[in-house]
Amino acid sequence: MRTMLDARDLRILEHLQEDGRRPFAVIARELGLAEATVRQRVNRLVRRGLIQIVAVADPLHLGFILAEVGIRIRGPITATAECLAKIPEVDYIAICTGSFDLLIEVVCVDNDHFLRLLSEGIRRAPGVDHAETFTILKVAKDSYRYTGLEFASSGTESDTTTAPD
Repeated sequence: MRTMLDARDLRILEHLQEDGRRPFAVIARELGLAEATVRQRVNRLVRRGLIQIVAVADPLHLGFILAEVGIRIRGPITATAECLAKIPEVDYIAICTGSFDLLIEVVCVDNDHFLRLLSEGIRRAPGVDHAETFTILKVAKDSYRYTGLEFASSGTESDTTTAPD
């Protein structure tokens, strides 16, 4: 099932994607809503796990090593993903199709740290058959503004609903 957002939720989300710290009072004024309405809707979206509001640090600007690792698994994929999720340097895990079963993102202090993580952590995780690394030299685009959000809309101004895929 796909969660449907109504038009008000989408408009609020657009404002938060521009600036996650934008005050609810400003969003309310710009959208012609009560501040309490904006606050309640944002809290509901957070509570339902549809959005997160966090500060995102840029590891490259902080001088860290940022890498993607493509992993092929033998055996249950979710068991390996759960094991890798316990490694503090792993900040993103996607179960996917294609050449790899998992794509993970890691942040390390330096090359020695990255080598230890690969040797003692990732490659020793149960089920890991092959790991291919992609060190990120520079990020050309990093956006949390998703196109197509209007397709997540129920087209109404009422509360969110759920619709089948």
